Amino acid sequence: MGQSVVSVMGVFKEFYRGDIHIPVLQGIDLEVLQGDYYALMGPSGSGKTTLLNLIAGLDTVTEGSIQVAEEEITDKSEDELARWRSENIGFIFQLYNLIPVLTAFENVELPLFLRNLGKRDRAERVTTALEIVGLGDRMDHFPRQLSGGQEQRVSIARALVSDPTLLVADEPTGDLDRKSGIEILDLIQKLNEDFKKTVIMVTHDPQAAERAGHQVFLEEGKLVSSLSEI
Repeated sequence: MGQSVVSVMGVFKEFYRGDIHIPVLQGIDLEVLQGDYYALMGPSGSGKTTLLNLIAGLDTVTEGSIQVAEEEITDKSEDELARWRSENIGFIFQLYNLIPVLTAFENVELPLFLRNLGKRDRAERVTTALEIVGLGDRMDHFPRQLSGGQEQRVSIARALVSDPTLLVADEPTGDLDRKSGIEILDLIQKLNEDFKKTVIMVTHDPQAAERAGHQVFLEEGKLVSSLSEI
């Protein structure tokens, strides 16, 4: 049995809209091991993105415990979570969130300014990350000079550059055409299989979910089933 990277134990998440109580997650238990690739699936409003955000430290639980790399994150302050995310989590979103006035190189370099690294070390990491995603020849291009698929590759390089403990992806192909989407799924699968990156991906696409070794289904805030080694 491999080392635990994510341990979700008895997690509840509730929101309040005025006097209206909205239960989103209801007693979730989930364990993700080093090198696992999980797809979180479920209908709109099932809680899958909320669960991903809790695991990634973008939100806090109402009740329960979440450990990432055996470190409890549910009792951290906002400042502690921000620093923790910069060192442990690589984010891949549906929208690429690139800064248009920065080159691909500069966009990928951004997370490294939160680390105590010199210019040469930053450059080496950025170059390596862009080469891994197949954009070694596009480092000086601005987002407007890239296709949607290439922009998503830049965002994946940005997620990789800090060598995070965990990659989290929220509908990473949702804004792409079919061909570009398949290429991005191929890349994420390569990062998992060849670079042993632990990945948790939210998707509504069954074909995308088939790439993962584990599929987890949420319905009305509850884990209703899990199929492993698809």
